[in-house]
Amino acid sequence: MSREFQHIIRFAGADIEGTQPVTYALTNIKGVGIKLANAIIEKTGISPETRMGFLSSADIEKIEDAITNPVKHGIPVWLLNRRKDLDTGQDIHLLGTDLIVQTKNDIEQMKKIRSWKGFRHSYGLKVRGQRTKSTGREGKAMGVKRKQVQRGGK
Repeated sequence: MSREFQHIIRFAGADIEGTQPVTYALTNIKGVGIKLANAIIEKTGISPETRMGFLSSADIEKIEDAITNPVKHGIPVWLLNRRKDLDTGQDIHLLGTDLIVQTKNDIEQMKKIRSWKGFRHSYGLKVRGQRTKSTGREGKAMGVKRKQVQRGGK
């Protein structure tokens, strides 16, 4: 191969190691999981075993375009992370800091309307139905406190 190997690639707001296979390298981007990465690689026609550092700039642009506009490239709607957005009503896919900010806004909205999930978030409790009798105790007093023994008395 006449192309030079790139050790670190800046890609969709994340630094990706060039030594990783393309499929697993894409999962380093916030908002891209293994299923979406496999779908993107399949739709762009790039071999999944190819190392990220050996990709040409045209291949990288193809992958980046597929990540930013997944529906345009024929990726199923159920792979997107923001279906029927409350503001726009469209199916969109968020990446990086946009995903983090939107998640925080969603939690604040739940707290504001005092939904059950918002109530649990505001009190720092488990949100998704987990048990709380024996887990989730960080930050609280644990164990039994014993009264201090008085010296010389009873």
